[in-house]
Amino acid sequence: MNFSVLMSVYCKENALFLDEALRSIYNQTVKPTEVVLVQDGPLSRELYAVIKSWKSKLNIVDVLIKENVGLGAALNEGLKYCRYDFVARMDTDDIALEERFEQQLSILTSLNVDVCGSWISEFDDDPSIILSIREVPEKHCDIVKFSKSKNPINHPSVMFKKRVVEQSGGYQNVLYFEDYFLWLNLIKAGFVFYNIPAALVHMRAGFNQLSRRSGYLYFKRELYFYKCCYKNKLLPAGHILKSLALRMPIRLLPKVIIAKIYTLIRNRKT
Repeated sequence: MNFSVLMSVYCKENALFLDEALRSIYNQTVKPTEVVLVQDGPLSRELYAVIKSWKSKLNIVDVLIKENVGLGAALNEGLKYCRYDFVARMDTDDIALEERFEQQLSILTSLNVDVCGSWISEFDDDPSIILSIREVPEKHCDIVKFSKSKNPINHPSVMFKKRVVEQSGGYQNVLYFEDYFLWLNLIKAGFVFYNIPAALVHMRAGFNQLSRRSGYLYFKRELYFYKCCYKNKLLPAGHILKSLALRMPIRLLPKVIIAKIYTLIRNRKT
């Protein structure tokens, strides 16, 4: 089965993490036909060295962008170079379990499904020490309900049909929420979702990720996201107001307290 892996890397990323991510792709029980790797602006020597070291093992398709444009725009550019309809997303600091692609391809080819995600396990430095499991609903009807209040798909775990993402306009300029906005657009368009109820990706968490999800700037971006959802009739006004009331005060709390809140939420069953 031919399929593409879509990744984006930029200069501030860790070369060792990229190496681990590419190794986890190479170790898959079903390997991708190509890895479309978007270089979002000039990279460090270390990152270039890692990419070069994997070119003989993985069919890496380089997509070069002169200046850093951000994740959403970089993925849209990379999607143009994906030759196959099945596209798996992968972050450059995460680790895919060996059967991830095999399981997702089985779902996408045997069921009436357009987008297939999974649970993810979060770790800090050691992937064998799991901090929490981010569970999301399995079936489409429950995913739709869940999407009214939370992101229903773990972006680093997703495999989708390229044509449905293109038909929905791809990733939009909604910084930090490009994927959530995309899923809501796909749901509105009537496409079918499914989440495999198992953690198929180890996602690197920790303080840096937490920092990106708090503070006044993130507060403003989240508010803009909800405005776009309201304008495009993706979420009911009541759900937006409820989410704002619950989430916005949390964004401005000290990071130590936010970390405890996230851990409690992610360990709860949906």
